[in-house]
Amino acid sequence: GVCPSERGLVWRFLFGMYPCSSTALERSLLQEQLTVRYRVMKRKWQRFLPSAVRMHLNGTDELVSAVRHFDRRQAQEQQQNQDQSEQVRDRLAFLELQAQILFERVTFDRGELREAVRIIDKDVPRTNRDRGEGLGNLLVLRDILITYAAFHPVSYAQGMNDLCSRFLEVLDSEVDTFWSFSCYMEKFSKDFRADGLHRKILEAALLKELDPKLYAHLVTENMESFAFCHWLLLGFQREFEHSDALRLFEILSCDHLELISQQVERACYQERLAQKCSASELQAINTDFTFELFICASILLDNRESLLQCRDDVQLIQFTSRLQGTLDLNSTLKKAEHLLYNYCKRRAWDYMSGHCREPRSKGEDFL
Repeated sequence: GVCPSERGLVWRFLFGMYPCSSTALERSLLQEQLTVRYRVMKRKWQRFLPSAVRMHLNGTDELVSAVRHFDRRQAQEQQQNQDQSEQVRDRLAFLELQAQILFERVTFDRGELREAVRIIDKDVPRTNRDRGEGLGNLLVLRDILITYAAFHPVSYAQGMNDLCSRFLEVLDSEVDTFWSFSCYMEKFSKDFRADGLHRKILEAALLKELDPKLYAHLVTENMESFAFCHWLLLGFQREFEHSDALRLFEILSCDHLELISQQVERACYQERLAQKCSASELQAINTDFTFELFICASILLDNRESLLQCRDDVQLIQFTSRLQGTLDLNSTLKKAEHLLYNYCKRRAWDYMSGHCREPRSKGEDFL
């Protein structure tokens, strides 16, 4: 992870809002462009669906207070815009014209957008707001999510509010949160589709390799859907203490320990083999086994005995609920790395055993 004081700037690079090769001047100009584009996008859906501009309150003091905070924040932004120099206003006017042309052909489905707003209005009040500006950011979060839903094909799905609130807390900017969250979702939006979690849970295949007995128990008891591993969608946001959860989110997002790099190594090795002999196909390392799956596996194996006592999905959900905020990140990371490296060694050993001389002893460690 990174130092908390540097986290906001680092995330703007880590999640693709700023190109890593950009200069300070380029980032300043990019910031203006992204700000104008976001405002044009938000204004477009607000004009299309004016009834969604204001949240329909349920009468709680908390939400009323959030609206007041939101209104004050909007008034401050308008005042700042009025105080800008004429040169800056001219440049922003040109950028706004560009943005209007860019989004002119975007069309909305009124029914889909209304449904997305309905779900967002249910989810936003439930969002964890113990950090940052807390409830004052509820309405900011709502605008970001509706803007995202309006301009992206996957639209909105439950759970996105918790993910987006993490960006809003760290970046403390509506515009920067929208663009960083959008970049993140380009990679992971498919996980929020109807079959997304099932597809993401290649955990079943990984667990079958790591612990066949535990896997067999879950399959026998008809719990093989692994739906209880919903923590994968939210980046383990609730299972670890808050600061550790942010750190883990950074570790997973930097793609440092990902098996995808093995594909390049394997391609080069196959090319060398092809020049020497017609060797059979190398046994592939499954690059779909991302490091977060090894994190998940380490948690499951750590709680193996509890899982073996579960007999249905209800007991599994109760099991995962008990884990919230109780896990130790450092020990979990060590175990996940150990599982990752052992998996790679075992696959390499399987290949070497099939193509080279027999080892002196079957218990001999590959390295």
